[in-house]
Amino acid sequence: MKVLMINGSPDVKGCIHTAFEEASKIFNEEGIETKEFFVGSKDIRGCIACNHCKEAGQCIFDDLVNQVASELEDANGIILGSPVYYGNPNGTLLSFAQRLFYSTTVDLHMKVGASVVSCRRGGNSATFESLNQFFGISGMPIAPSSYWNDVHGYTRDDVYKDKEGLQTIHNLAINMSFMMKAIANQKDKPTMTKEQYTDFIND
Repeated sequence: MKVLMINGSPDVKGCIHTAFEEASKIFNEEGIETKEFFVGSKDIRGCIACNHCKEAGQCIFDDLVNQVASELEDANGIILGSPVYYGNPNGTLLSFAQRLFYSTTVDLHMKVGASVVSCRRGGNSATFESLNQFFGISGMPIAPSSYWNDVHGYTRDDVYKDKEGLQTIHNLAINMSFMMKAIANQKDKPTMTKEQYTDFIND
């Protein structure tokens, strides 16, 4: 089993990476592989609504988005991680996630999703909610923890001082591992219907 970790921080050894490292310890104990992708410092442009992906099966901009998309099929879970920027996720991560989730041809239904946020003081709840939106619309169950998945501080060392934050990340990985294994043990996924599309203009 495998979890893809999408790190939206420009600091490759910062708070989000530290949280991902802590989660990976639990995943590895559960026999689950993790793979981290660093997005925050990349040159990722936003979606231009060209719909090239609907014809070609991948985004017209051949960058890290298409690289990660190629690994979605074999993944059982996805974690989006971001520092708080003015009460929002990192803008590069949002551009990346919007293009990834829209352009992929992989069925994400019943792959488990989770988000992890780091902040100095505030804005974490809004950022957490923003990232979770990607999962709900994709038919992905969201893994819970014992608190919202955030760690506090400016640096890696600060994260280690946030004992409750680390506990939350560990519990997230425990719950996510359980969910992925439980879903994998099911013979069939639930069936969703997608025939209806409300279009008030044409209706």
